[in-house]
Amino acid sequence: MASTSYVTPELFRFFRQLERNNDREWFQKNKKRYEAVVRDPLLELVSDFAPRLHKISPHLVADPRPVGGALFRIYRDVRFSKDKTPYKTAAGVRFPHEDNKSVHAPGFYLHLEPGYVFAAAGVWHPEAATLQRIRDKIVADPKGFTRSINGNAFKAQCELGGESLKRPPKGYDPDHPLIEHLKRKDFIASTRVSQKDITSDHFMADFTSNCKRATPFMRFLCEAVGVPF
Repeated sequence: MASTSYVTPELFRFFRQLERNNDREWFQKNKKRYEAVVRDPLLELVSDFAPRLHKISPHLVADPRPVGGALFRIYRDVRFSKDKTPYKTAAGVRFPHEDNKSVHAPGFYLHLEPGYVFAAAGVWHPEAATLQRIRDKIVADPKGFTRSINGNAFKAQCELGGESLKRPPKGYDPDHPLIEHLKRKDFIASTRVSQKDITSDHFMADFTSNCKRATPFMRFLCEAVGVPF
């Protein structure tokens, strides 16, 4: 597969300008520009990543449809938000598990925002039952979890993040050696990406390598929630 640059500086320039002009009139005047520098290149990235993703896991999905696919909508849901600006000022691309509609299963994610670009793997804000399954799996197989996050390749590029409880979760030993992980509300491994790297023609290879590094972590999470990896 030939090297391709999917993201250009124009994507970040568009979002910086949208942040200053976040209204329907400006967006309608610039909609074709959004499609040309954000939507269409990212959908091409999704399509080209599909065979690479299948080799990592045949149970994860790269859906290049412009509506309902991997690319998050640019339109914000303002129904329950004090912030009524209508458009997101960042692009998000998700590669979910095929069982994502029936269980909050792990997936890969790519976030593109001016000054803040990262790739991630895992589960963000899982429902209570899913979170308990992950915690129970850590208790049942602490060595397996430790191995999944202590590999040299993983530690070199990936950082665990997300929200955590201030106190140990109810029903778990507060003296457990992995209590800080049991306190997690999110199980996300992320890698910061520079704008230089994401606009380069080797980004596809870099992103693929990053997903491979997170494979043991993803496999552990999939086993925990009862879906194949």
